[in-house]
Amino acid sequence: MEPPRTRRRLKVFFDGGCRPNPGRIEVAVVVRGITHLFDDLGHGTNDDAEWLALICALELTQSLALANVELIGDAAGVILEAKQALRTGRARHDHAAKFLALSNAVPPARIRWIKREQNLAGIALAARHPR
Repeated sequence: MEPPRTRRRLKVFFDGGCRPNPGRIEVAVVVRGITHLFDDLGHGTNDDAEWLALICALELTQSLALANVELIGDAAGVILEAKQALRTGRARHDHAAKFLALSNAVPPARIRWIKREQNLAGIALAARHPR
């Protein structure tokens, strides 16, 4: 008898930024090698942009009916707080509350931090604004 196959998690990269900071928020989400860009998400800080990137990533995966999703980003503070919100069921501010509400429908399998230079969504955002 063959052992059951484990289904690999689908890696979804997210990143947000402001131009300037604070400024106009833009977000990138990369799913299966396809970059999804979200412009003009309001005015805010880099922290707001990172939260909106995480929220957009979760909304996009849910709209595509994707399961077993691993959300990957480079904002350590946002990722830590999102994990805590999932663990405790409590949100410390509006962005975390929106993330938690979305996660109640279909929670991500995992949320993980990576270095900025490894973040495909961050690379996509940086390519929009060459120095």
